[in-house]
Amino acid sequence: MEMFIDGKATVSGTGSRFNVINPATGEVIDTAPAGDADDVRKAVESATHAFSRWSSMTARDRGKILFKAAQIARAHTADLATLLTTEQGKPFKEARDEVQGFANVLEYYAGISAGMRMGLVPIAHERYGAVIRKPLGVCGAIIPWNVPVILMSWKVGPALVSGNTMVLKPASSAPLTCLKLAGIMKEAGLPDGVLNIVTGRGDVVGEEIARNPGIQKVSFTGKTSTGKRILGLASEGLKRVTLEMGGSDPMIVCDDANLKAAVEGAVRGRFYNCGQTCTAVKRLFVFESVADEYLRGLIAKIAALKVGNGMAEGVDLGPLNNRKQLQRIVSAIDMVRAKGEGKIIIGGEAPQGEPYECGFFYLPTLVTDVAKDSILMREEIFGPVLPLTVVKDLDDAIDQANDTVYGLGSSIWTRSIERATIACERLQSGITWVNQHTKVPPDLPFGGIKDSGLGRENGLEAVDQYTEVKSVLINP
Repeated sequence: MEMFIDGKATVSGTGSRFNVINPATGEVIDTAPAGDADDVRKAVESATHAFSRWSSMTARDRGKILFKAAQIARAHTADLATLLTTEQGKPFKEARDEVQGFANVLEYYAGISAGMRMGLVPIAHERYGAVIRKPLGVCGAIIPWNVPVILMSWKVGPALVSGNTMVLKPASSAPLTCLKLAGIMKEAGLPDGVLNIVTGRGDVVGEEIARNPGIQKVSFTGKTSTGKRILGLASEGLKRVTLEMGGSDPMIVCDDANLKAAVEGAVRGRFYNCGQTCTAVKRLFVFESVADEYLRGLIAKIAALKVGNGMAEGVDLGPLNNRKQLQRIVSAIDMVRAKGEGKIIIGGEAPQGEPYECGFFYLPTLVTDVAKDSILMREEIFGPVLPLTVVKDLDDAIDQANDTVYGLGSSIWTRSIERATIACERLQSGITWVNQHTKVPPDLPFGGIKDSGLGRENGLEAVDQYTEVKSVLINP
């Protein structure tokens, strides 16, 4: 498959390519161009040329194209989900939901496009001021491999409906579905050059996107260390930046919670997408008085999860996306064992024999009696490992939940509106769920605090971050 620049499939000027691997089998499923800085510059030139025409269209007309793209994507859900599962590894049912989520986001921004208008402000007698929002210009986006389709929509939707053009870099291990979706958007009527996709390494393509003077804003999702690097590069040109980075989301289970629902919530919240989600439940805090009962239900639920190829019937967990990611999980659990940082209750190893030997599989893992300074508590574990800590009360739970450099998501499970209110006020995170976890609708802003990021995606707030406010004074 080729890059997508100026509305056409394009090979890199370097001529070199990289393999895209099926993480369930280890087989090469396709190749993509290893783009370089010159390819990014060509994409920026194309996006710059397209900006005048695209930004002069009404927001409503831009929204119509996004809506049509959403409808075409829905019509091709099965094919797109199959491709996503094959390159990313997630179960087909999760891939199908992600494609539908892409369509949902584009439909949301198409829906608000008709209401994007300037505001008139009375200044004095017979004098008025207007506040209008202007698109920034060419925007850059860098997305990871864990949920590439939904994250593509989070970048493309608000940027394009606001009148910007874009250069997007997908992850090298999962670029194929994003490229297909770019073709679908062209089929829906997107003018050439409005959306350009350059494949290649992050330290080459990503860094050029961050530093290129023709790009006015960079939106990045990925590791905190990489996000800080991008922030430094972007600051040289005073670019706008949105960073959605790592997370170590706490989930608090109170003694008055619906324990069955809280078990199901923890299992889905941790093991969805094989634990490879920024907002996954990464630290579980359970009140002491219900810990034993809760643990029994949790063990039974985890033990029932089926691991396998995402295209197989009934699979709950596919493989990790790549070998490096698998090695990180193996290393983390090896460290827990070596240092005595916790008790592994279930899992803690890769499944053996066929059909697992060629893929990047790891069993869903539960660890209790976790040390506060354990790697499981101090770092983001991006895989199917759930550490459980018993706490005395809500104060203890919140104190431990906040004891992290991250602040992306959090959740509390309780029947008490008072406890829920306290948690929503005190938990240090960009979003707090009550009696649920991981749901992120396009209507609401999403993002983190502390080392989890800057800025917000989704909602009207995302449109704000892809536009520049301009004041106009009118003297009739």
